[in-house]
Amino acid sequence: MKHAGKARKAAFKMILATLILVLLVPVIGFIGTLISAAMMAVFFVLIVVWLVFALFTLYFFRDPTPRVPVGANLVVSPAHAKVDVIDTIEEPGFMGGSCQRISMFLSVLNVHVQNAPVGGRVAFLKYTEGEFMNAMKTECAECNENVLIGFEAAEPAGVKIGVRLIAGVLARRIVPWVQVGDEVARGDRISLIQFGSRCDVYLPMSAKIRVRVGERVVGGETVLAVLE
Repeated sequence: MKHAGKARKAAFKMILATLILVLLVPVIGFIGTLISAAMMAVFFVLIVVWLVFALFTLYFFRDPTPRVPVGANLVVSPAHAKVDVIDTIEEPGFMGGSCQRISMFLSVLNVHVQNAPVGGRVAFLKYTEGEFMNAMKTECAECNENVLIGFEAAEPAGVKIGVRLIAGVLARRIVPWVQVGDEVARGDRISLIQFGSRCDVYLPMSAKIRVRVGERVVGGETVLAVLE
């Protein structure tokens, strides 16, 4: 007879198909176990990476209290850094002409909280947009994003001291904590630069510089110069 046995063949096909599905269950479970194990391994790796990042971030944003030196007419370093340039430049923005410059580089391992170089009044603050050149290059002060903070010292009264905070390749945010008109004491916290950066200090031509190129300075503690 026509089509004899086709129903049985359909039954066998269905039985075979369901058997395959049943056999796939442990296979899928095994694959799922591998994926789960892999996901757990990735999770633990991510946790370790995050813990390292968290510890480094806490270390980077450390904020030690400086032991501010006592004495008349002292200018302390605003940054924890290494002095790599001492020269004379033109700074018309706040200093109004020729001045001495002490330029220093902050690596990612340095403290990145800055301190007031002198006691007195914040008389000037200007943010300038720019590029993000490597802060190890001293010429980055001319084109990188930066904030210039100008101080009028309490002693000698009215003497101008400028601090330029300069962003680098990694430093993408400068956060001033002072504004024009604020009174500050020598060593007070004034700002934060996030990650590697540069700091320039502008001094009057009469200031007697007390540091040398290559010297490592401590923010709020190391005497950069004496005002006269």
